[in-house]
Amino acid sequence: MALPLKVLNRCHWQNGLYPLLRPPLGGCSPSQYSSYKRPGTPPDKTPPWAKINFSFQKGIEGIKTHFGRLTKEVGDHLIGPEGRPLKEYLLEQTRVTWQFRSEEDLNKWVISSDAEIGGKSEVYLKLGKNNQSALLYGTLNIQVPRDGETRYSGYCSMRSKPRLISFDRKEPYDWSNFNCLHLRVRGDGRPWMVNIYTDPYFSHQKDDLYNYFMFTRGGPYWEEIKIPFSKFFLSSRGRIQDQQHELWLDKISTLGFTIGDQVDGPFQLEIDYIGLAKDRAHTETCAYEQYEINPKKKKSTGGL
Repeated sequence: MALPLKVLNRCHWQNGLYPLLRPPLGGCSPSQYSSYKRPGTPPDKTPPWAKINFSFQKGIEGIKTHFGRLTKEVGDHLIGPEGRPLKEYLLEQTRVTWQFRSEEDLNKWVISSDAEIGGKSEVYLKLGKNNQSALLYGTLNIQVPRDGETRYSGYCSMRSKPRLISFDRKEPYDWSNFNCLHLRVRGDGRPWMVNIYTDPYFSHQKDDLYNYFMFTRGGPYWEEIKIPFSKFFLSSRGRIQDQQHELWLDKISTLGFTIGDQVDGPFQLEIDYIGLAKDRAHTETCAYEQYEINPKKKKSTGGL
């Protein structure tokens, strides 16, 4: 009995049994995103076992769900890439990755703001008119919280959830057949930042993010925006990196939008769909100068 108590006390769910145990033990889950604790906040002294909500029925339903996903995953793999014939997959020119027609589509996204660090900005997400779009709206407030630690504030964001397959394994998107991001949006004239997070190879790359700007013109008309993937620049923890490299299109994890133009007031962004396109006229892979680290000196031949 020593081992189960030790596991419960530390709440280590990184092993392979966690996807099977998580439905009945839903109260103790690992944090997928960084959790912020404001200075002066008292620590949570609730014991781990007090947070566990055991349900045998949910456990059985969870096992059925994961094995159903596994069956579909194996069937799609036998058909071809992403469950489609290889010829159809290779000849694909456009693809709609996200569209917003129901609450289920909205549940694939999460919203956040500087309220997590004590700020006063507000952000909301709902379906648009006639359930044909997603409406991201709220109020931006750049007032810095007076906690003696935070220096900047005033942002709101919307980000897609990572795609999960059987047993809650992360499955990155493979966009290597495309070279442009295609969006149909209607904004209020404020600038946005489009963020793409890739599944990192190493732990020190977990804060790497690829960004590019999206400028909305405002007004009642929809606009279609096409952004080549070669334009996205690499940043880490808000700082643009000196060494740039092309986006890893075969390891796309999430996509998001952020507003932080340091202007107080309401904002609104309506999104019809987010898709991909293959522009054969665009051959650029990276739009930014790439530096060679520790370049090797060329050996002299001694001749003329």
